[in-house]
Amino acid sequence: MSRSHPLLDLRLAQASRRHWLKRFGALGAAAFLLPAATRDAFAQPVFVDYPFRLGVASGDPSPDGFVIWTKLMPRPLDIEANYGMPRQPVEVQWEVARDDAFRDIAAKGTAVAHPDLGHSVHVELAGLEPARTYWYRFAAGRERSFVGRARTLPAPGSRVARVRLGVAGCQSYEQGLYTAYQHLAREELDFVYCYGDYIYEYRGRDAYFDRNSGEIHASVRRSTGDELHTIDDYRRRYAEHKMDVNLMRAHAAHPWFCVWDDHEIDNNWAGETAEDGTPPEIFRLRRIMATQAFYEMMPLRKASFPVGERIQLHRRARWGDLLTMHFLDTRSYRSDQACGDNWAKYPCDGVNDPQAQMLGASQEKWLYEGLSEAKGQTVWQSLAQQVMVSNFHRDTKLERINLDAWAGYRVPRERLLNQVRERGLSNLVVLTGDEHQHHALDIHAPGDDRKVLMSEFVATSISSGGDGSPIGRGGAALLARNPHCKLYNAQRGYLVCEVTPQRWVTDFRVLDQVSRPGGVVSSLASWAVAAGRPGLQPA
Repeated sequence: MSRSHPLLDLRLAQASRRHWLKRFGALGAAAFLLPAATRDAFAQPVFVDYPFRLGVASGDPSPDGFVIWTKLMPRPLDIEANYGMPRQPVEVQWEVARDDAFRDIAAKGTAVAHPDLGHSVHVELAGLEPARTYWYRFAAGRERSFVGRARTLPAPGSRVARVRLGVAGCQSYEQGLYTAYQHLAREELDFVYCYGDYIYEYRGRDAYFDRNSGEIHASVRRSTGDELHTIDDYRRRYAEHKMDVNLMRAHAAHPWFCVWDDHEIDNNWAGETAEDGTPPEIFRLRRIMATQAFYEMMPLRKASFPVGERIQLHRRARWGDLLTMHFLDTRSYRSDQACGDNWAKYPCDGVNDPQAQMLGASQEKWLYEGLSEAKGQTVWQSLAQQVMVSNFHRDTKLERINLDAWAGYRVPRERLLNQVRERGLSNLVVLTGDEHQHHALDIHAPGDDRKVLMSEFVATSISSGGDGSPIGRGGAALLARNPHCKLYNAQRGYLVCEVTPQRWVTDFRVLDQVSRPGGVVSSLASWAVAAGRPGLQPA
């Protein structure tokens, strides 16, 4: 596999920028338009800085295409100057090639970067060949973007021998460097599943509390601005993250399936409910702005175009006869957490509320129908979602659960597990994030600790929680309290899953540090599930 893709055209782009700034620099920051006699309805930009500073990305691949994304943002942190862009549409050219030198062009065209969408570009491609690697790039004026690499899915029903996927998320900008993404970009993967917490909405802080070590640490770098509320707040925070070169590399290297968790809007938000008790009608305004910013910044299809605060993030993808992925949204339709989302108030009646929702009725129906349909079409199925499904005791002595996870929503959790059992789904794997820890767990049938229904692989964070430790505070005792948990690790990293018709193997990648550059990645452990035999086995 070629490794020339992520930043192939960086030098060309920089040379172009220097040439045009030298020629037109005297026009200043507002000089974006050619004379009226020589321009059409779109701005013909002469940029004051390199406009593709957030890189490129691809996402949501299908058998005949994928989305390619970029965003024009010459001055990503300058809200007052509209990020260095005119308040007019700008034409952007794009190319997709069968080779990384762009000698064999498969498709090309123009797209419009609209100011109302923050000059983001989402090109939804179709008509490409299945199971094939492509390269793509953009141009605006005389500027050219980096080169990205994407891959289409296999044709429906085709024989597939192997799929490799990465699982990553929880990337606090302040608590660690994105070194993990440098390593993820070099992995041989078909796609990356990002489970959320792509940004954190808190105000910039000089220090943070590490919940695993119980200690206060200095921030590695500080986020710009106060807590996020407006569209510009969210845009700037995403831009700050996306300017990280390692994150750019990971996006350029692989197509991504992106879903959100809580911090894209507000910590532990639940449906219409804000964490701090903000009235729902006021919180809706914040959700509308955060939702638009999320769409602007992610390689999503038009089917996910936001309508107010609503965005379609649950969707499905299939790799021939081998794997069906069900991507879930566990935030938008859930009811409020029980016990006031306070572990100290547990137990409370709300944990057993029969009306509680995690997915919402419509998404639940969609999921159960999809599980039944895929049972006869692919060997494996996966629930790619955000919060832990397994019951996990959070204290070595007291009865404590994470009220924000499925354990705090017992009725919908049991409904999900009973649906899995009734459908006889023996090859179902759950992929999860949120915990800032690596876990490998077995999920048992309700009321029967001897019957394993499925296994869950929980990915630790990219950077949230700082360097971490091989085992978190009280980790050994927690493992003893939770015998269904086979692995517990509190370092930073990501997952690499290799799926074949015979088994699903998950490698837990960890870094020795993220507080300083140069972090080294290693494989901590590998756990497997054999086809037709639910339950974890050492790989």
